[in-house]
Amino acid sequence: MAEKGISLIPYYYQHYDWPRVTDYKYIFLLFLFISFFLYEEGIKTALQNRDLAQAAEMAQKYLDKSYNVRVNIGITGESGSGKSTLVNALRGIKNKTEGAAKTGVNETTTERTEYPHPKNNNIRIWDLPGIGTVKFTADKYIKKMEFEKYDFFIIVSNDRFRENDAKLAKEIQKMNKKFYFVRAKIDQNITSAKEEDPNTKEEDVLKEVRDNCTEELKKLGFESPKVFLVSGFRLPLYEFNDLWKTLDVELPKHQRDVLLLALPNISLDVIEQKKQTLASRITWLTVTSVAVAAVPITGLSCAVDIKIILGFAIYCVVSLGLTPDLLQKLSDVSGVSLEDLKVEIKSPLAGAEITKDLIIKFLSSSATVITEIAIEEGLRFVPIIGTLVAMSLSGVTTYNALNYILNSLTEDAQRVCKRSVGLSTSV
Repeated sequence: MAEKGISLIPYYYQHYDWPRVTDYKYIFLLFLFISFFLYEEGIKTALQNRDLAQAAEMAQKYLDKSYNVRVNIGITGESGSGKSTLVNALRGIKNKTEGAAKTGVNETTTERTEYPHPKNNNIRIWDLPGIGTVKFTADKYIKKMEFEKYDFFIIVSNDRFRENDAKLAKEIQKMNKKFYFVRAKIDQNITSAKEEDPNTKEEDVLKEVRDNCTEELKKLGFESPKVFLVSGFRLPLYEFNDLWKTLDVELPKHQRDVLLLALPNISLDVIEQKKQTLASRITWLTVTSVAVAAVPITGLSCAVDIKIILGFAIYCVVSLGLTPDLLQKLSDVSGVSLEDLKVEIKSPLAGAEITKDLIIKFLSSSATVITEIAIEEGLRFVPIIGTLVAMSLSGVTTYNALNYILNSLTEDAQRVCKRSVGLSTSV
């Protein structure tokens, strides 16, 4: 086995002046895991010069920057269009609960209302009064509502899009910003149609509404309008997932990642996408871990960086919707009891307050699995312009622990998501 592992070493490694270790299981532990995205010139140079302290500092700056990305979303529509319900749905909050945007009242204000996202305070969703409400021309409305602040817009209607919606969209186009037409309350259309004719097919109602909206917008001057049919009460259904896929393509990467991790778990695909985004941070965190003091953990062959692991675990449970507060919000929105959702949780880190002591206990109880991950990985190299970087044993153990935590929490999020929409969670 050892010879098989050694045979995997590239030629340039065999002729490079690195420390020699004979057991292939531990050769794996000598190398820094630098993923393909770590190509910034400064970090590359630091690694080539074996300046791990500088590389760690630069990696931390990258992470700090990614954690502080701001996203401002403007949502506009006439009174009663469903825009406030959509504001709440995007924040994972049920109408008429604490912190929710007001719904079910006549819109009399001419001011915009700002709502921070409960998962990320840097994401702000703005409930804007409909242009018809404030009696302004489109250009004056844009100035009063400070449209230059928003990164993109959602224009909401619950029946048909009107001339004011079109004027607003065209003004947004002039600003070179993105906007998206959302036809809300689609669930009500389906319910009404089925009450009139129980044999009505849902897909027929969706097609009729979509065709009508598209035709209206074409008459208003939009050549190939895209309309997303959405229910603020049932976000995982209908076409909100299509709206997200469009945002995923059109938003800048840094904003897309931040918005993704704050998004409610509307599908298993979104959860998997979150996992990949969170996994991309693990290498950066591992780079930072080589420059800090590590803490011994019972059962592990070497020490780990508890602070980094603690911070990442908290970031994961928030992003995956597994904090006690977020699970309660999901219960409120889905109608599934909190107890039933918690039945699907296996990781001790989910649905609990994460502390240093809990992390140490979790790592101690999982030491065998984490060690097996390292052994199964065998020998792994990721070259950066032909360069391989040596690291401490604690760095690789931290890397394995972070991956184990992410995988465990992702599995919990998938089961909870299935239960929330009534799908079977049995294997």
